[in-house]
Amino acid sequence: MTSRWIGEVEKVRDITVRWHIMSLSVLNEDRDLDPGYREMLDRSWGPVRVVNAARELHGDEVVKPLYDAIGTRFHPGGRGNDRHNVLVEALAEVGLPADLIRFEDSDEFDESLRASHAEGISLVGEDVGTPVVAFNGTAFFGPVITPAPKGEEAGRLWDGVVAVAAYPGFFEIKRTRTQGPIFD
Repeated sequence: MTSRWIGEVEKVRDITVRWHIMSLSVLNEDRDLDPGYREMLDRSWGPVRVVNAARELHGDEVVKPLYDAIGTRFHPGGRGNDRHNVLVEALAEVGLPADLIRFEDSDEFDESLRASHAEGISLVGEDVGTPVVAFNGTAFFGPVITPAPKGEEAGRLWDGVVAVAAYPGFFEIKRTRTQGPIFD
């Protein structure tokens, strides 16, 4: 949802976005976690490896479209347990070579995956998750939003987030979720 919001912000504010790869699998690989969450994270290596290999071999500009193609199938599409087929379909949708699927189980580009992850997480610390947003020397976890605002509403939220994040003593704002994600 945050990535969809940022896409809307790009339409109404003068920002340039560079998409990075941040991986909860990397973040949590050495942590003692609930077995169900650990299993989900272990299954998440395949998609992030394919996205990273696509970035390495075809450039940064493929990250967001491939991320969207995968995420749309996983989340509103409800196909999180069909990862391999989702990846094959997403590569085709974005026009990337089908043979990139070979990186699903390959650690060939894990060093650059870890470097991308480290670049983002170093800006906010280890006790956060995804998304991480960074701008003008400031970075933060979030915002976690649903649904993603559109148009000028997206711009106003951006303005507020920038204002709050600019205060050096600001660290966190949170409230309990009352609903699951709304994909629109």
